[in-house]
Amino acid sequence: MVKLKEVYVCQSCGTQSPKWLGKCPDCGDWNSLLQETASAAKQPRHQGYAGQALAQVLTLDQVSLAQVSRLSTGLKELDHVLGGGLVEGSVVLIGGDPGIGKSTILLQCMGVLSAQVPVLYVSGEESLQQIAMRAKRLCVEAKTMQLLAQTQVEVILATAAQRKPKVMVVDSIQTLFSEEVTSAPGSVSQVRESCARLVRFAKETGTAIFLVGHVTKEGALAGPRVLEHMVDAVLYFEGQSDTRYRVVRAVKNRFGAVNELGVFAMTDRGLREVSNPSAIFLQAHEGVKSGSVVMVTWEGTRCLLVEVQALVADSYLDHPRRVAVGLDHNRLAMLLAVLNRQGGINVGQQDVFVNVVGGIRVAETASDLALLMAVLSSFKDKAFPANTIVFGEVGLAGEIRPVQSGLERLKEAAKHGIKRAIIPKGNAPKQIIKGLDVQAVGHIREVVSLPGK
Repeated sequence: MVKLKEVYVCQSCGTQSPKWLGKCPDCGDWNSLLQETASAAKQPRHQGYAGQALAQVLTLDQVSLAQVSRLSTGLKELDHVLGGGLVEGSVVLIGGDPGIGKSTILLQCMGVLSAQVPVLYVSGEESLQQIAMRAKRLCVEAKTMQLLAQTQVEVILATAAQRKPKVMVVDSIQTLFSEEVTSAPGSVSQVRESCARLVRFAKETGTAIFLVGHVTKEGALAGPRVLEHMVDAVLYFEGQSDTRYRVVRAVKNRFGAVNELGVFAMTDRGLREVSNPSAIFLQAHEGVKSGSVVMVTWEGTRCLLVEVQALVADSYLDHPRRVAVGLDHNRLAMLLAVLNRQGGINVGQQDVFVNVVGGIRVAETASDLALLMAVLSSFKDKAFPANTIVFGEVGLAGEIRPVQSGLERLKEAAKHGIKRAIIPKGNAPKQIIKGLDVQAVGHIREVVSLPGK
């Protein structure tokens, strides 16, 4: 008889406890421990004997450096995020808000791949008729695409072993369950066990697997963090429901660079690639407005020109508001303090709102100088010089620090017709860039008077 025992598992980090606790001792979340039934069956032990085959051990110089074969997904932007294409035997986890386009982009990819290799689309949330209706709406012609509506992981793996697909989609990992785990589908134990079996199957057979994951209210992938450690790549689908643009960002990739960015546009026939992302993030408007500054951000291996907007208005609250959309809220507060102490501009009695046009999220510190320039422009109600880009990190002493890939940022700006650049002295180019006037600055005091010239 298999002995069962009751344990309490944290739904955020997967920590197990023999009794219920109000607060998880590991991650600190409140009311996240749920009761589950765990099997106490002993795992089989591998008994050694004379002559038993051992695992092969190689030295570093014996490891083959042959080129890893990649399979194109049919979407160049997605291939770019993956590092050049889909690697054989890799497991890719895609997360995003409901309705953002996860199932849509995977169905389009499988439609292209089905003409090259056998594919299997496993759906745990939709019926086969719903998938067929979406494929018809998206004009996906893939008569050989294999579909399976199933949630039991043992049945899915048995079917995959029989059909031998080269690429498989599982939509979604939270709907799967294993009959050997007694907890409900979507629990930490079920998600972890199902993912582990799929990863093992991918490595043993060389099948590339796409896993669709739900996200929490905070935008993080639902389930334990161990789920992200088990897979080879983690992609986040970003975007807003009121805009047509979607961004796919890689936060983990064992076969390519992290923080790569792919830009898509949502249409009535699915997602379409955006070949020139900088053009859509530079909002066209009549005349030059105050509070608007263009910066060059570095995402993975590419440069993007984005517009940073700021609005500074008199506050009628005891504590003026500081709102940042697409930028770090804490860094905004820090930069405003630097502007007050080192630049002599006090906005302590004003509400400050900053936004990155296009719904893109900028996480690097190269946006510091552009953010301050936008705030200054709005505070003085003076337009920033036209056809000018700004980038640079701002220190607590007011110094303008250099950032990575400064020359590549300047070349990207010159290609889009930018005539002037305000950059840190450490990023000043050694050679003149044709058509681009570069102004290198070293302290925040040197740029305080720029808006209004």
